[in-house]
Amino acid sequence: MKHLELHIIQSVPVACLNRDDLNSPKTAVFGGVQRARVSSQSWKRAIREMAKEMASSLFKGNRSRRMVYELTTKLVSKGVAKDIAVIIAEQVAGIVETLDSKKDSDGFKKIKTLMFFSDAEYNAIANAITDDVKESAETVLSASNAVEAHKENLKDIDNNEDEQEKEKKELEKLKKQMEKNKKALLKAFNNRAIKAAIKSAQLKDAADIALFGRMVASDPSLKVEAVSMFSHALSTHKADNEIDFFAAVDDLQSKEESGAGMTSTLEFNSATYYRFAALNLNMLADKEHLSALTREERQSVVQTFVEATVKAIPGARKNTMNGNTLPVYVLSVVREKGHPIQLINAFENPIKSTQGYIAESIKRLNAEYADLKETWGIEGSAKVIIKKSLKEHLNGQPDKNSAKDKPKENTVDGLEVVSLNKLLDEVVKHVI
Repeated sequence: MKHLELHIIQSVPVACLNRDDLNSPKTAVFGGVQRARVSSQSWKRAIREMAKEMASSLFKGNRSRRMVYELTTKLVSKGVAKDIAVIIAEQVAGIVETLDSKKDSDGFKKIKTLMFFSDAEYNAIANAITDDVKESAETVLSASNAVEAHKENLKDIDNNEDEQEKEKKELEKLKKQMEKNKKALLKAFNNRAIKAAIKSAQLKDAADIALFGRMVASDPSLKVEAVSMFSHALSTHKADNEIDFFAAVDDLQSKEESGAGMTSTLEFNSATYYRFAALNLNMLADKEHLSALTREERQSVVQTFVEATVKAIPGARKNTMNGNTLPVYVLSVVREKGHPIQLINAFENPIKSTQGYIAESIKRLNAEYADLKETWGIEGSAKVIIKKSLKEHLNGQPDKNSAKDKPKENTVDGLEVVSLNKLLDEVVKHVI
């Protein structure tokens, strides 16, 4: 398996990047001590959103329960009347997933599970709807309208029991006819054709679905295995959650009154994180993923993915505890074979320091990489991004009279240091 690995050290100040059900920053125990944690799902969403901004034509996938709304919109744009489109969309949504009784703010039914679909896939479904389906949907709508109208008429009938009984029997007939029409609509649908239409769309506009995968529990044939792999970000050191007590002033409070308008608490932490992400370059180019794209387009996808992975950060409490920082160190490794390997065990023994965690985290990360390379013979093409001041600090001050002690001008621990743009250029050369 040809793959790309990203090993990232990033320090985040007072923040709550990812919270649990009690509004506390997430944590995990590793190496016998509590660490600050940010779930992979949280960071992946931030990466997806940034990638969509950077290359919107290639990243059009959306995770949503509003499948009925999306498909109705597509059908209406193709000239199908809205009421008919809703009936068809609900039927399709029921094929792909289970419909929920709850409706969205626009009055459309939702499906019970978030579904990851692209614009092209919705268009493919809409194009697969036959005239027979549309005609059957019209009969369902007509029968449904007749039932609703009869219900209203029944409300207006005076207390004439005989007349009421007669109308109730008529209503039952209309309901039976409606159910019969619904069964006819179901027969008009070709479930296989709908699923085939989804698969036929390929993922030309949905690199995000290829990268992050799609699970469809009700129909494994629609599953897309993720090309990327992520770990939960963990602090390289022991980290405790802290409590922020705050008070808010009532601006219109009278002078006679004293005290705060309200008081409360929020939890936060600060940490230096080790983050890991990987990309299966072979899988990216296969027919189940992005083989329909040109190599140049796949290079653009990988370039966008890497840049977004480096730069994106979860947006929780971004206005009150802004944690936006950039990594201080990125180790990029491309391997021609094998499988991705984390370097988290560099921090199994938590760093203890009163002088900061960054420099020691980088030293341990590089040592772990070198150790795995020497012990297991794991080969790879490696480049690093590092702040200039950190590179000088880590390389130390060699003896000016000893050429032997001088590190190569653009290296740290024997690894070549490059800019982000240079790293992106080097990475995309390996895209198949």
